[in-house]
Amino acid sequence: MRTAFFVDGYNLFYGLLAGTPYKWLDLPSLLGHILHVENPTSVLTSVDYFTSSVKPELATRGRVSKEAQDTYVRALKARHVNIHYGRHQLEPARAPRFIDKGTGASRLDKVDIWKLEEKETDVHIAVSMYRLAARQALLRSLEPVDQLVLVSGDTDMAPALRAIREDFPDLTLGVILPHRPEFKRPAPGSLKNHAHWMRRVITADELRQHQLPPRVPTHKAPAIKPDYW
Repeated sequence: MRTAFFVDGYNLFYGLLAGTPYKWLDLPSLLGHILHVENPTSVLTSVDYFTSSVKPELATRGRVSKEAQDTYVRALKARHVNIHYGRHQLEPARAPRFIDKGTGASRLDKVDIWKLEEKETDVHIAVSMYRLAARQALLRSLEPVDQLVLVSGDTDMAPALRAIREDFPDLTLGVILPHRPEFKRPAPGSLKNHAHWMRRVITADELRQHQLPPRVPTHKAPAIKPDYW
């Protein structure tokens, strides 16, 4: 079963990798492993990775965080991962003041904040998945993709999965949630309802076993694992 993966980079990082020593992840290797576990006859054909550039002024390590992201993206490209960029939008806003967990939010007590949003990523993933399904149905490809797999826990993707399943019933849809076992999170029903299968967690052992080498050859200078990763 020929399989294409669509990875929400923001979801992957903050749902699975942040706070771990496994950020230098060999994404195609990990996804190929999971694919084989789910169905040994499946073959990975492509990985599309969707992200937005780090804003140094808001990152924990400033410019170093941006350089680390850029280095990792170069390493992914060397592993034949297709990279797609959205953008971050920062704008002033007002939000209810947080007092404590026992006190509810009030629209009568608001404070000024900076609101940071990742823009275009969800729509880009949804359009990319649907276009692949539609293009191969129209062109009747000699080597069609049989399965699309979303790597995200974002329920905003549910309408796209539903549309693909309704319009292209011969395609298999999978979902991999970028969750660690120690965090007990329920599987999003809106994603589960439109997928043929779902992988709920990825273990630390799996992350450890699928790391890139410290130096990844590229067409130019090698991509070197950031020291603090």
